[in-house]
Amino acid sequence: MKNTLLAFIAGSLLISCGSEKKMSRSAASSNSEWIEMFNGKNLDGWTPKIFHHESGENYQNTFKVSDGMIEVNYDDYEEFGDRYGHLFYEKPFSSFHMTWEYKFTDQWLEDAASYTYRNSGVMFHSQAPETILKEQDWPISVEWQMLAEEKKGVARPTGNMCSPGTDVYFEGKKDPRHCINSTSPTFKWDEWVKADLIVYGDSLVIHLVNDEEVLRYTLPQIGGGVANGFDPKYKQDGKSLKEGFIGLQSEGQGVVFKNLKIKEL
Repeated sequence: MKNTLLAFIAGSLLISCGSEKKMSRSAASSNSEWIEMFNGKNLDGWTPKIFHHESGENYQNTFKVSDGMIEVNYDDYEEFGDRYGHLFYEKPFSSFHMTWEYKFTDQWLEDAASYTYRNSGVMFHSQAPETILKEQDWPISVEWQMLAEEKKGVARPTGNMCSPGTDVYFEGKKDPRHCINSTSPTFKWDEWVKADLIVYGDSLVIHLVNDEEVLRYTLPQIGGGVANGFDPKYKQDGKSLKEGFIGLQSEGQGVVFKNLKIKEL
């Protein structure tokens, strides 16, 4: 692990200049063909897992198809009840480039935690949905966090990193923070935002917002806190995260996703 860490820190320093960042994005876009992750008609190929419910149960149609998009919707809820959920794509990935567009809706459940307001995300390198226990709140995973403006004039960047049950290295050292802010601007809640996630196995991760790099970090691995109620055999702290599943998040805030595509690198 020590030799791997030194190698990847050195590698991340070598690609830190602007021209080399462009090269990394170019390389990511030049390999395999894009895969359409969503057929625009139904949720075939996707599995919901919602806190307090078994894998596969789409409680109260939390995840639905609307106008050819995937929508997180709470029309059928009486209360949120801490039903944090995720909709998982059917197969795991290791090195990949994923792209999607999102915007929030005006729907937010007031009994949800205040931080969930205009907040959602895409999880990756996650444990499989069938391994997430009924009373496990968050999957052990890494998150491309999606945020929008909460208070006028107050910065609230999107494309951040959050780490339920995981750790990452940022600027050459393990970062103790659960979330690391990106350098993106703040967007209005009803504005479409283009997101890109470039992942090289357990080495380098790059976040882009509207085609601009806003964050990079290295060495995703199991560790840290936040996730609760998990099966201990899936929480092996220090184990490198080389691959995993991708999940769209639901946490009390309405949001829509479109143009979800992925290619393996």
